[in-house]
Amino acid sequence: MSAGIELRQVEFAYPDGTPALRGTDLSVGPGERVAVLGPNGAGKTTLALHLNGILVPFAGSISIGGLEVVESNFPEVRRRVGMVFQDSNDQLFMPTVREDVAFGPANLGWGGDTLEGRVDAALAAVEGTGFADRPPHHLSGGEKRRAALATVLAMEPDVLVFDEPSAGLDPAGRRELVATLRDLPMTQVIITHDLSLALELCPRAVIMNEGRVVADGATRDLLGNGDLLAANRLELPYGFSLVEATRGD
Repeated sequence: MSAGIELRQVEFAYPDGTPALRGTDLSVGPGERVAVLGPNGAGKTTLALHLNGILVPFAGSISIGGLEVVESNFPEVRRRVGMVFQDSNDQLFMPTVREDVAFGPANLGWGGDTLEGRVDAALAAVEGTGFADRPPHHLSGGEKRRAALATVLAMEPDVLVFDEPSAGLDPAGRRELVATLRDLPMTQVIITHDLSLALELCPRAVIMNEGRVVADGATRDLLGNGDLLAANRLELPYGFSLVEATRGD
């Protein structure tokens, strides 16, 4: 199952007064996979932390599948929206991966065969069955990222939000992660500085700067606009060919 996302005129500032979101608007349809791009300090991660109520806006509204993101709805919002953080160690803290994956649904009261089925399905979705009984700190970076994703999938979310999913991965780990994300049916919001990853995974992208969405369109169109990229401190990898990367699309 997947759900749409709606942000309307969202405003947020940090306690020191630094504004992070300035009237941010964004709509993501059910099942869409959208990249969120922009320079450091653009408000990308702040936006992500609003999607399941980790941060609460000063003004404006946010809804997930029609459910408003307000305190009274936080338990259901946090079931619907799964967050996969840049540092996988933030989500892996049990003696084995299997126990990490079981932790969330067990705390919702699931047990027995139902819990075991959720855990097995989540691990299978990330091709993690082979490392299910290993300690998380023995995993490679790519395996840790997939294990962290499994902990979220076990909650059966409608929306997945990723903060820099390819950061720190070697080429093989990155390739495995891309294959996994392509196969997942739920709505995905992917915050990344990796423009080639955005092109591989996301038909649509938005560019943020100074707390606002400043561009929204087909990923290949945005990445093909050199003036737009330069104005927002974005650069394609050295030697990267947009034509070659999209050949056969």
